[in-house]
Amino acid sequence: MNDSATSPDTPPIAIVGNVRIVDFQPRWRGDFARLNIEWLERWFVVEPIDREVLNDPETHLLAGGGRVLFAVDDADRALGTVALLRYDDGLVELTKMAVEPGLRGGGIGRKLMAGAIAAFQDMGGRELFLESSHRLGPALKLYESVGFRHHPAPRPGSHYQRADVYMIWEAPAAG
Repeated sequence: MNDSATSPDTPPIAIVGNVRIVDFQPRWRGDFARLNIEWLERWFVVEPIDREVLNDPETHLLAGGGRVLFAVDDADRALGTVALLRYDDGLVELTKMAVEPGLRGGGIGRKLMAGAIAAFQDMGGRELFLESSHRLGPALKLYESVGFRHHPAPRPGSHYQRADVYMIWEAPAAG
């Protein structure tokens, strides 16, 4: 979702039926890596930590109480993905979000964000944050539109060299 434009060499994909958000299943492990690696190679570089997490989400995300979500169509094709990494202190990081190149800008990222926020609430996390890059204007606008607000990073540096934006989700006020 971080790139709203498709390149001329990216053929459009026809969605079959409805798009729904579902939890990780091993059959989509390859799609988790493929979608994220394509996006990272388009905008940045794939860092060693990316490869570790993408090649083994069960160990690096799920085993610690995190979640990996997929946007899938009625043909059970993975069209996009997002992950939630849970830390011991109740912090939850929104990470590894990517959408099929031919479908970017079509609302799948927004559905993934809604699913991720609902999953975070179900997890009972204390705070949902993300790290991103100022280069990703469309993604930052999406994050802002669902309640993420810019904050100074709480610690120096990041586990990603590309990260220079820190955002925290602020639940809408009840009323």
